[in-house]
Amino acid sequence: MATRVSTILTELKNHAPFTLFGASTGILCMLLFRNLQPHVSHRIFYVFHPTHVVLSAMVTASLFEVYTRTRKFLAILLIGFFGSVGIATLSDSLIPYVGELLLGMHVHAHEHTSFAEHAHIGFIEGWYIVLPAAILGTLIAYLRPKTKFPHAGHVLLSTWASSFHIIMAMGGQLSVADAAGSFAFLFLAVWLPCCISDIVFPLLFVKSAMLTSRTYPQSLEVP
Repeated sequence: MATRVSTILTELKNHAPFTLFGASTGILCMLLFRNLQPHVSHRIFYVFHPTHVVLSAMVTASLFEVYTRTRKFLAILLIGFFGSVGIATLSDSLIPYVGELLLGMHVHAHEHTSFAEHAHIGFIEGWYIVLPAAILGTLIAYLRPKTKFPHAGHVLLSTWASSFHIIMAMGGQLSVADAAGSFAFLFLAVWLPCCISDIVFPLLFVKSAMLTSRTYPQSLEVP
């Protein structure tokens, strides 16, 4: 247990600087595209979010496969699928949505819009795109496990998906206070969920003895 916790804390620490960079690019996106119409931001969100899910599934399933050296397809599929869809939803939709509410941003929604549509829960609102994306990412990982590039791309795509989620709620207004608050929520939306998806979640299913072996994937130390 101590080895597992130590490994997870080390990974979270190593990924914080890159996440800060990602959050900075997210604020830049918000400044550049703050005047986009909500429906345009919505379409862009559904480009970045499914792509994020693909890369998240790739790196989650790959890390699990590399650590365990398993070739059991069902186990890899379940880890990649649930690790990407569930935590990408937290990262791209739920945390930004909470941030929008706390910052008092106007969320564009009709009176009878469901929560899934209001918060843009991808696996419900856009299930026909998001769920196949998770399966695709897992299949890629099964055929060719790779962690370094997908994780770096995953962090940036998650940031941009979260950014366009917030842009939908801004209504073209971005004050200094909103920018500062958005930066904090972008950091949290990417750092914790992405590291949980790519590192914590798969490591929960890895035996502690494997964490101290020479099979440790060095490419994961820094994206």
